[in-house]
Amino acid sequence: MKFILRILLSALAVIILSYVLPGVGVDSYTTAIIVALVLGLLNFLVKPLLIILTLPVTIVTLGLFLLIINAIIILLADYFIPGFQVDGVLWAIAFSLLLSFLQSILFSLLKEDKKK
Repeated sequence: MKFILRILLSALAVIILSYVLPGVGVDSYTTAIIVALVLGLLNFLVKPLLIILTLPVTIVTLGLFLLIINAIIILLADYFIPGFQVDGVLWAIAFSLLLSFLQSILFSLLKEDKKK
């Protein structure tokens, strides 16, 4: 149940960001749910591999290269999911930053409801 709720909150964040950012588009609510699932899967499978492969660059840039890795993950999702469009690397970085921020807010609301 918690996993489904987290996916739905992530999909809500994707929809909100598609309205806020002009360089990001989502066709439907179903597409937003698929984007949330695929981003979770890519973050679980591909991101650790990319972090290991680019560890020297990440260390030299004091971790700022992780923004580029997140943008690559977003662009991979754009490539695999029809109905999800990101216009470039800068929009992918902005989407990644705002998605992380929005997800942290939404997930913290989820944790506060459990404490009550």
